[in-house]
Amino acid sequence: MQKITVIPSTINPITSLPTNESVKRRVAGYARVSTDSDEQFTSYEAQVDYYTKYIQSRSDWEFVEVYTDEGISGTNTKRREGFRRMIQNALDGKIDLIVTKSVSRFARNTVDSLVTIRKLKEKGVECYFEKENIYTFDGKGELLITIISSLAQEESRSISENITWGKRFKIAEGKIDVPYKNFLGFKKGEDGKPEIVEEEAEIIRLIYKLFLDGKTSSGIAKQLEMLGIPSPSGNKKWYKTTIDSILTNEKYRGDALLQKKFTVNFLEHKLKKNQGEVPQYYVENSHDPIIDPFEWDLVQRELDRRAELGKSYSSKSIFSSKLVCEECGGFYGQKLWHSNTKYRRFIWQCNEKFKRADARCKTPLLETEAIKKMFLKAYNQLMENRNDVVEDCKMIMSTLVDFKKLELEMSEQVQETEVVASLVKSLVKENASTPKSQEDYLRKYEALQQRYNTAVERLEKVKKEYSRRKKQSTAIDAFIKTLEESDLILTEWDDALWNALVEKGIVHQDASITFVFKSGKEIRVEA
Repeated sequence: MQKITVIPSTINPITSLPTNESVKRRVAGYARVSTDSDEQFTSYEAQVDYYTKYIQSRSDWEFVEVYTDEGISGTNTKRREGFRRMIQNALDGKIDLIVTKSVSRFARNTVDSLVTIRKLKEKGVECYFEKENIYTFDGKGELLITIISSLAQEESRSISENITWGKRFKIAEGKIDVPYKNFLGFKKGEDGKPEIVEEEAEIIRLIYKLFLDGKTSSGIAKQLEMLGIPSPSGNKKWYKTTIDSILTNEKYRGDALLQKKFTVNFLEHKLKKNQGEVPQYYVENSHDPIIDPFEWDLVQRELDRRAELGKSYSSKSIFSSKLVCEECGGFYGQKLWHSNTKYRRFIWQCNEKFKRADARCKTPLLETEAIKKMFLKAYNQLMENRNDVVEDCKMIMSTLVDFKKLELEMSEQVQETEVVASLVKSLVKENASTPKSQEDYLRKYEALQQRYNTAVERLEKVKKEYSRRKKQSTAIDAFIKTLEESDLILTEWDDALWNALVEKGIVHQDASITFVFKSGKEIRVEA
């Protein structure tokens, strides 16, 4: 007759602890509060004290540590150093049981909480959630954790959306929020608005002046380093991107563009550059400017001009990238003649002149003083009819700023892309659910794709025209202001007027120059 003898288990298969010995479990507590407020800090201190005493009161538990995180959101475990250290210690075999207040204190992200609990379970580490009275080694534990974590995640979403709504309401009301820590030139004033820090504002004004004098962003960075001026973050090193950011930031002209970035994911709190996904708000005259709005507009126009020129732009002189050879269209460049003799001097000639031996440009070389004298003549001739020039510019402006037709067409093309996208979706769905000729299906699909591409191409063209008109209207507006504020007669060279008024100078074979002003007006001056 068969005889069966039961041999009792001596090791718990989950905890790996002996079942017939009284072995103390190594227990750690975890406490977290989600803000840095005084009220929450009291709660934090209370949690640490509570779990220390609670664990030490159990004779079958051995106190390890109470791990903590202050002012950290529970929706993501990546930035919670206390939490991460605790989990690593548990995985390394230093903890048998983790005690915390609730599932929401552990993690509000369902995925994070379950993945972490399963990793711990594989290593024989249990978690106890006091509020819900859940032990994770209990058969029902994982199901309950999934349900409760999902609820906590939705609570986090609701809180996040409320906070975001609050921020956007402030933005819609025109209340600006500036990261003052690394924002050169401003500090937070008593009224909550940006207040000018004069010592830092001088650095901003110098950067704008150097740029309008022809220097590149990289060149400005090097000059600031040579002068020993610290960067916004207090470092000796300046970067091109920092200079670019300062030159394009509307806050220096006293305005504020709000909601440049927005939070995409409430779990990961990732910020994304706003490219039209959420509304933006432009607040004019929100605070005192460091840079005159007119000067700021000039800088934006010059940035656009240099971007169009690309690598052709040179910052060696105010004439660089502005004097053009009539014959080949190349730029005039500065050259040094007779460098080791008493006749040493700088001249200007076409950069392409000696690059083609068979067809050299016949345009002449020019001296700096001659160029300046011709510009003074062109300027004074322009100002003889200043009122007429201003009126002509205003007429051009009125045409440029009439955006109604362009806006209507953009709206129509956007609507067209949405309609086609919907038709494609329906076609694909129908093909998947109903037997059809695939040739017929592909023909329809390709026709819709072509229709969509046509709409997108047209939309891009209209957008470019819209942008071009806006830039041109800004340039002409700046041109008008310069004319109205400048002297009728100019007797001495002025770098600022040259930069503000002249688009380019076309050099002819007879050494005359046609000055093309930013309004589009051209004046030819004989040598």
